[in-house]
Amino acid sequence: MATVAELKADDDREPRPSLSHENLLINELIREYLEFNKYKYTASVLIAESGQPVVPLDRQFLIHELNAFEESKDNTIPLLYGILAHFLRGTKDGIQNAFLKGPSLQPSDPSLGRQPSRRKPMGM
Repeated sequence: MATVAELKADDDREPRPSLSHENLLINELIREYLEFNKYKYTASVLIAESGQPVVPLDRQFLIHELNAFEESKDNTIPLLYGILAHFLRGTKDGIQNAFLKGPSLQPSDPSLGRQPSRRKPMGM
């Protein structure tokens, strides 16, 4: 397995793509998710490697750029959760209706995401 120094040396040889507007928005959505989940080291590496501004982008700016809105006053949930919830629900009315009713990532089928129950063998 490669060490961190080896990975860094290999990484320095490869040119990075420019920080396009799309990359800026995607990186910010990922950073918000990483920080929410306390992946602080990973977030710091993302910022360092991508050239993302150290100061996070304003959330309202992100919402405006994505042509989205928040239904909830709880703006502590990362926007990426709202995007995912939208597609898991399978709505067809556009991404602008994806944001956020709170932690709405419960599967539509309640049995999904649960550990299988242990059945007793027959005859017991």
